Amino acid sequence: MRGGVAGYVAGRLLRAVPALFLVSVAVFMLMRLLPGDPAAVMAGPDATPQQIEALRARFGLDRPLPLQYVTWLGRVFQGDLGTAYRTGQPVLSLVAERAPATLFLALGAMAVIAVVGGFVGIFSAIRPRHPLSRAFAVLNAAGLSIPTFWLGILLILLFAVYLRWLPPSGYANPAERPLDFVRFLLMPAVTLGAVSAAVVARFLTSSIHEVQSADFVRTAHAKGMRERLVVGRHVLKNALPPVITVMAIQFGHLLGGAVITEAIFAWPGLGRLMLEAIGTRDYQTLQATILLTVVTFTLVNLAADIVTGLLDPRVRYSG
Repeated sequence: MRGGVAGYVAGRLLRAVPALFLVSVAVFMLMRLLPGDPAAVMAGPDATPQQIEALRARFGLDRPLPLQYVTWLGRVFQGDLGTAYRTGQPVLSLVAERAPATLFLALGAMAVIAVVGGFVGIFSAIRPRHPLSRAFAVLNAAGLSIPTFWLGILLILLFAVYLRWLPPSGYANPAERPLDFVRFLLMPAVTLGAVSAAVVARFLTSSIHEVQSADFVRTAHAKGMRERLVVGRHVLKNALPPVITVMAIQFGHLLGGAVITEAIFAWPGLGRLMLEAIGTRDYQTLQATILLTVVTFTLVNLAADIVTGLLDPRVRYSG
């Protein structure tokens, strides 16, 4: 874009503002479409209508929706995510308690994506006729088609029940028990990152094939450069920027898939907190977890756009 790097970054930041506003509106309104009355759930089956109305008034559920939204958004800007209906605790403390586990799980899955997807994608592009490349193609198709919950169950049956190499579920503090933490993390990270690793591998292979047909790559080969240097200096440098965008999108899929993965492996993250909030119609907690997930996804994509623009000047000036 015009104005160089600073203008490009400023433009991306300005575009993110209305997107985040619309996200906040969508999250707030979707919560109100859920069946059931949270005040009735909190009051219990034996509560009188007067007690239910008192709870609705206490939590502001009897106010008009626009007023509820403005009040909620104002508190969010002040760092107040509300009070959990179910426990009476500040939602911010609940989120702060559960967020590290989800972050560790997402980082572990991203490591699986980067290592497995990167290796498979590069090897399949450089050695397309190798027997391993054909095997990787079969594994890629399987990775794209296997549901997350089924893969998690298969891994538990294989590595926890039959081989007994890993624990079937649970969590350990990484600061206090780092080895146990890694053992608990392995299966959930593979389960969560398998589909995205297959997507990244396929996209990386296509991107490398496209760059390999460029004139500057053929010129480098004609000059007698070793294939490793051609791939490292020319091919990957031009093939990676679009892959970064794909990985950012896959990160959003990780946040959504973490709900299922955390439920399978009893991982105490935001996904399980979200499921608990759905069961108790806890608007405040559910709004906070979904909003945090969507905002994180938006910011990660924003960072990916900026990094892509910095790596590839053509992106900055294409507009």
